[in-house]
Amino acid sequence: MTAKQPRRFHLDRLETPIGTALLVTDDQGFLRALDWSDYETRLHRLLRRQYGDYALEKAPAPKIITAALTSYFAGDLGELKKIKWKTNGTPFQRKVWTELQKIRAGKTSSYGAFAVRLNVPKAARAVGLANGSNPVSVVVPCHRLIGADGSLTGYGGGLARKEWLLAHEGAALGKRARS
Repeated sequence: MTAKQPRRFHLDRLETPIGTALLVTDDQGFLRALDWSDYETRLHRLLRRQYGDYALEKAPAPKIITAALTSYFAGDLGELKKIKWKTNGTPFQRKVWTELQKIRAGKTSSYGAFAVRLNVPKAARAVGLANGSNPVSVVVPCHRLIGADGSLTGYGGGLARKEWLLAHEGAALGKRARS
């Protein structure tokens, strides 16, 4: 019996106004993960949960991904739509991640309101857990979910980044981040 080969992915780094982004892509040019260099342990944990054994090799991300992200950070918010992404995850997680992309830049939703939008009104916590397991930060805009009282709660890349991303997108920010 031969041992199963680990999934092979490519790792690239991209400098952004809010830190160094870690870009994990596959041979087909899909973005599999985007996280931050100061949260690299989290990146590996999410990759393990989604793919089991995996191997990362340094390689440049596809130009369409780096160009779209660079344009997004320069102010062209619609550029993220050009990025092809693919994840594993449970069917519920993938449903949450897909629906997150329907929240337009500059808009936010509370976890509870988002659960209602998904037709699971009592599942705000499950939405929060799925949101927190999103491996494709920024592109799948988990930062657009906020607390019911308007506070900035939870973000895998840190609340300062969440606040920056929302301000960059023109969201009206009411309450400050909760520590």
